[in-house]
Amino acid sequence: MTAPLRLVIFDCDGTIVDSQHTIVACMQAGFQRHGLNAPEPEAIRRTVGLSLLEGIARLAPDHPVETHERLVDGYRESFYEVKARPDHHEALYPGIEDVITRLDDDGYLLGVATGKAQGGLRDTLNQHNLTGRFATLQTADINPGKPHPGMIESALRETGAEVENTVMIGDTTFDMEMAVNAGAVAIGVAWGYHGREELIEAGARTVVDHGPDLLQQIITLLGD
Repeated sequence: MTAPLRLVIFDCDGTIVDSQHTIVACMQAGFQRHGLNAPEPEAIRRTVGLSLLEGIARLAPDHPVETHERLVDGYRESFYEVKARPDHHEALYPGIEDVITRLDDDGYLLGVATGKAQGGLRDTLNQHNLTGRFATLQTADINPGKPHPGMIESALRETGAEVENTVMIGDTTFDMEMAVNAGAVAIGVAWGYHGREELIEAGARTVVDHGPDLLQQIITLLGD
């Protein structure tokens, strides 16, 4: 009998890469470009994982959608400026590259589901030579944003995996809720932007603190 395909989907920001300083700086600059008071860093971090438009709508709830769209443009302009700097770098979280490499080498299918756009995601993965490790890249510009299950459903269609053999890894409640909505198992990581108890309440099967713990949980759930 052929072994089932095993799919492990990772969030990006807050799970694979520590991008909070870039996100906070670009969001604040985007607001300032349009004469608005910059949101507090913690408020910005709480929106990481949502699509850019949805995150900005939460940060500026008293403004109309036209303003939200201008703020999206302001964020992107700031992001392109930051990305062009020769010293721009977003570090991988400790141990995460080893997890990705081990899973890929052992025959797991890997994917990403993120609130980023395709261009931003590919730039991030290319920076760390990780693009070739992933069989499917799902983003908020080609799918409904989290916590809608669309990204996971698209990853399943693209890879041919079944949802019962799929795990979603993420650092926010949006990731956990998306997994639950899709019928996949959710594993939370404690090194990102939402707290352990929040992740559990949102549907995480467990929350791990370190890369080796994450690898072991995946192997336990999907098999070695």
